[in-house]
Amino acid sequence: MPEIIFPGPEGRLEGRFHPQPKTDAPIAIVLHPHPQFGGTMNNKVVYNLHYAFHKMGFSVLRFNFRGVGRSQGEYDQGIGELSDAAAALDYVQAQSQNARHCWVAGFSFGAWIGMQLLMRRPDITGFVSVAPPANLYDFSFLAPCPASGLVINGTADRVAPPRDTRTLVSKLQEQRGITITHTEVEGADHFFKDEDQHMQPMLETVTSYVTRRLSESTR
Repeated sequence: MPEIIFPGPEGRLEGRFHPQPKTDAPIAIVLHPHPQFGGTMNNKVVYNLHYAFHKMGFSVLRFNFRGVGRSQGEYDQGIGELSDAAAALDYVQAQSQNARHCWVAGFSFGAWIGMQLLMRRPDITGFVSVAPPANLYDFSFLAPCPASGLVINGTADRVAPPRDTRTLVSKLQEQRGITITHTEVEGADHFFKDEDQHMQPMLETVTSYVTRRLSESTR
């Protein structure tokens, strides 16, 4: 897969871009976990989400937030990272100007950033939020949430406890005009470490959900 360097708000950002031959292929960006706790674009969940979207026919970009890997800049408490994500989406859209669908997927810290990007970019038609850390970050900005999406987490997650995720989902599900789908993977920890029991069921749920949404062609 080609390594790319694209311009970000604080300098160069390092990514991996996997385009499709079709010019109207849907597009997606995948956002990684917390930069200060070992999060990179090569995180296993992020890597697998990237390839799941590509197998569904998406042109996909995953990248390192500022200060991670070869990306320039320094960690910026989520503020700068949101700007990085916006720059990443700009890059993919410039490569795929005929795309009819635009998705953002994020894992952990990346899920929080992805949901904020959703609020800023009305062109995003769907989202996947994996293990959103609702216990650590304020998600109240999702009022209202502008697009339907999937929230998925493990029942044994100690980093982002399921009860906090359920509270977040219940608030989002009260909103009109969107549909929030919530799935829990039984026994999975924050990182879906067990390949067969946790990682694959998570990826299958994502694939099933996104495929259905694409066929419906609705927000």
